[in-house]
Amino acid sequence: MAKKAVQKPVGSTRSLWSRIWENRFLYVMLLPMVVLLLIFNYYPMYGVILAFKDFNFSAGILGSPWTKNHGFYNFLRLFRDPSFSNAMINTLSISLGRLIFEFPIPIMLALLINEIRSNKYKRVVQTVYTFPHFISWIIVAGLFFNLFSNDGIVNQIFTVVGLPKQHVLSDPNTFRPLVYISSNWKEMGWSAIIYLATISGISPELYEAARIDGAGRAQLVRHITLPCLSGTIAILLILQIASMMNAGFDQLFNLSNAAVRQSADIIDTLVYRKSFSEAANFGYTTAIGLFESVINFVLLLIGNTITKKLNGRGIY
Repeated sequence: MAKKAVQKPVGSTRSLWSRIWENRFLYVMLLPMVVLLLIFNYYPMYGVILAFKDFNFSAGILGSPWTKNHGFYNFLRLFRDPSFSNAMINTLSISLGRLIFEFPIPIMLALLINEIRSNKYKRVVQTVYTFPHFISWIIVAGLFFNLFSNDGIVNQIFTVVGLPKQHVLSDPNTFRPLVYISSNWKEMGWSAIIYLATISGISPELYEAARIDGAGRAQLVRHITLPCLSGTIAILLILQIASMMNAGFDQLFNLSNAAVRQSADIIDTLVYRKSFSEAANFGYTTAIGLFESVINFVLLLIGNTITKKLNGRGIY
């Protein structure tokens, strides 16, 4: 009796190149993005060696000599620089404040927009809240200067009603709250889009079954919407933690001034100032940037580990 031939899985005998050729049009579509990624993200990475060199313009990056202490002089210099210590503390504290005062706002906004019954009104509200995202921070800074400067609209109103002027932009105690308020105003609508997209993918049958059981709106949000959003919240929380060393260069660079530099100077503004405003030392500023990237990577691992333990989900 002849033995029955064992059927091999479909595609198991095909070579890698045959599968690539079969999906060649997808790879052609992907090719421009890969080229851009290689040119603008991977190719410039060789410049990281500047962090270990005493850069000389005439010799170039590869021809510049290595620094003292086996190339780690620029990194040792970091921890002896008071301006870097201050920028490090400001970066972490501002980023922590963003995590507390900014991260939950888009979630709440998405939940509120989702409760609007009129689709037309819902689209109008979403457009109104999303529009500020497309305004550059230079324009936003100009608006806030016109509002809160010494002769701005707010202080003119205070003068008319007999109240003392408030120096919001030059007072370190009020500058940080202004940072969080302006960032929420500008970005909360845009950040809420991904939560609204997740909510739109929730099966309506879950809500219908809950309503049949007598659940109200608050119970629907608590027991259906939020649990279905937990995966998206976890991923965005991990990404937020992983970018804690990037405290918002555009915003702080345009809103801050010399009066609040002590509390507004972050690592990115420090790198900019030391690279272009003060005596340029590209080896030292590259070391700062590399240190920042390493810390972000460590925070990514920590945030992912904590989130997986609490929520059972992560980005890997």
